[in-house]
Amino acid sequence: MKTFAEVIEYLYARLPMFTRDGASAINPDVDKTLLFCEALGNPHQQFKSIHIAGTNGKGSTSHMMASVFAASGYKTGLYTSPHLVDFRERIRIDGQMIPEQRVIDFINGHKDLIEEIKPSFFEVTVAMAFDFFAKEKVDIAIIEVGLGGRLDSTNIIKPELCMITNIGMDHMNILGDTLEEIAGEKAGIIKPNTPVVNSERQESIQHVFVEKAEENNAPLYFANDYYQVNGLERKADGLHLSINNKEDNSTSAWHLDLAGGYQQKNILGVLCAIDQLRAMGFNLPEEQVAYGLSHVQESTGLRGRWQTLSTKPWIICDTGHNEDGIREVLANLATLSYTKLHFVFGAMRDKDLSHILPQLPKDAIYYFAAPDMPRAMPADQLKELAATFGLRGQSYASISTAFLAAKEASKEKELIFIGGSTFVVADVLTNHF
Repeated sequence: MKTFAEVIEYLYARLPMFTRDGASAINPDVDKTLLFCEALGNPHQQFKSIHIAGTNGKGSTSHMMASVFAASGYKTGLYTSPHLVDFRERIRIDGQMIPEQRVIDFINGHKDLIEEIKPSFFEVTVAMAFDFFAKEKVDIAIIEVGLGGRLDSTNIIKPELCMITNIGMDHMNILGDTLEEIAGEKAGIIKPNTPVVNSERQESIQHVFVEKAEENNAPLYFANDYYQVNGLERKADGLHLSINNKEDNSTSAWHLDLAGGYQQKNILGVLCAIDQLRAMGFNLPEEQVAYGLSHVQESTGLRGRWQTLSTKPWIICDTGHNEDGIREVLANLATLSYTKLHFVFGAMRDKDLSHILPQLPKDAIYYFAAPDMPRAMPADQLKELAATFGLRGQSYASISTAFLAAKEASKEKELIFIGGSTFVVADVLTNHF
């Protein structure tokens, strides 16, 4: 394979993908990842890392941490998933995506191994990231869990610190039907004698993390025991936050270039993690931390988190795609002033829409469509289901046609919102921005 396009087509066509195929694409353990990495010389043992899990917020948190480390002078790897537009978004160093030629060389160099081991798409990308970070000798790598934690391919690393963000109802067909079961899977990243920061203390499930941490002799910190948001102001350039340090009762001001109100939960976890990392000897000066947090998008290329795509017409997108994520989206929408809402919406078949659709505003105009993948719920089926919850609109043959219809129908002072699935947002970004 000579071109990047050929390599990507090979990966998509030959390997099972969760984004396309759902739960059948997930291997029930980390054995294939370990086998693959062993053949590569165990690259995951050759760099320091921070491991981040959670239902919502782990992507934003990962990018914040990467931006802070890069601003502080560390050569910083960042592994996240899924990508929105370019496969290479998953693997970055100091914000720069892995070069196309490195992807080509990795797949060509290990094609026989891939054919022999038969890993999933995700397992190959994890191994590729670890190999790239090791060869480039990063100082630190921020590693976002793909799904769950305990059995996720990324869980072969031995990080300096673990972080766990919000726990919510998502991927129940894989992770469990209760918050406690899901929390148990996320807690599976907790390692012996390794500090763990939880961004949010959730009373009903905190015991899951306490027990797992005690079992592993891992120091556990709930961020909202140490920090509290006293004030929040949303401006054109992001969020301005006043945060109280509960230990010394001091107040500090922070600017975050991510505009979603839900980031106030994530930033507490980041600040708490920074405290622990400083205690471990990492040099993260206050000025550089502030710069990193105010330049997350510029430093890391993060997109799709409450992102304003246009002001004329007014278009916002967000990748929130589960019960808690949609709830946060609606909280953000409630802070805006518009005369009518045009909602471009799509969802996956395996989502529990009975807890999502009732939350959506009944006075919006909906444009139902399906991303081009087997996991997606067909637009007509989604429209019929949504109608049972009082949501009205039309179904469209593609995300693009739905978006263009919304754009055509919207008028001044009206808002187009794009969401319901990461892949809905990805489609619009790929084809229109």
